[in-house]
Amino acid sequence: MSETIHFLYPGDIDTPTGGYAYDRRLISAMREEGVLVQAASLGEGYPAPSNAALERAAAAFAKMADGSTVIVDGLAFGVLDEIAHAHRNRLRLIALVHHPLALETGLDARRSEVLRRSETRALSLAHAVIATSRATADMLVAEFGVQKEKITVAEPGFDRAEPSRGRNDGKVGLIAVGSVVPRKDYATLVAALARLTDLPWHLDIAGDDTRDTEYAASIRQMVEANGLPSRITLHGALSAEALDELYASADIFALTTRYEGYGMAFAEAMMRGLPVVATGEGAVRDTVPESVGFVLAGGDAEGVSRALSKLIADAGLRATLRMAAMKHAKSLPAWRDTAQSVITGIKETQ
Repeated sequence: MSETIHFLYPGDIDTPTGGYAYDRRLISAMREEGVLVQAASLGEGYPAPSNAALERAAAAFAKMADGSTVIVDGLAFGVLDEIAHAHRNRLRLIALVHHPLALETGLDARRSEVLRRSETRALSLAHAVIATSRATADMLVAEFGVQKEKITVAEPGFDRAEPSRGRNDGKVGLIAVGSVVPRKDYATLVAALARLTDLPWHLDIAGDDTRDTEYAASIRQMVEANGLPSRITLHGALSAEALDELYASADIFALTTRYEGYGMAFAEAMMRGLPVVATGEGAVRDTVPESVGFVLAGGDAEGVSRALSKLIADAGLRATLRMAAMKHAKSLPAWRDTAQSVITGIKETQ
């Protein structure tokens, strides 16, 4: 592919979330495959951009040459329907959808509906859509009216990782990775663990705690109210090296999310041979096979507590699930595979 691909994303691409990690690695992998990718930020504030941010986005689109191919991260594209309409006939617009904006936990009904309308319109104007999971692709067809033939599924790639060594201090190490926001539903995880104070465990939570400071404060208050400050550590956003060390010292991965477009942290945990306790809708059940742990309904604190109790108490069960996780991890794609899926999808929809 000799043409330059423009890749537009909101905010700072180094933001420590799964969506931004996907963008970073996809851009890098496409370049390694010989594609010229010109990446640029659309500015801060998405998916609720200010007028200034929208003006910046309009200017970014306007300066592109006619016929240019432009991949736009869905966190921005879903609210850029007016700009997409203005440029639909001269630019080749490709939406990259991690998960629909209207499905973010914590939105009121009015805001959710506004986002659903704008994203539905924006996606109707896209020449092609990249979805990061089959579950997301199916939802875009069923609930947002996207034509199936417009969608390319490009699941995240993963780097091979050393198996975790475990905590090895008499306690079972639990790890949860994800931004401290309502959709990740850490309240359910804390509630589940509050029932297990007679068992030897420690939970490390790694994730940006500045995106919703009110929610993060409520989780800290919940930890305090349940007498768990010495047993649950909220680290905030961590460097890749610090996160690797937390994974290395873990025995179990637990994330009580409400919804995932894919769930990269689950796959990263399985790469390290960690048994998984998961909740949520979207792609969670596709990402986490039953052979590697427990997948429960969102908000099921009692079920999560039972699952964690079994794993904490039974080293043999953890060992069995550890082997299953590492076996499953071998089937996961590399980032080169993801890039090839995107490149092929772009060519096929030209």
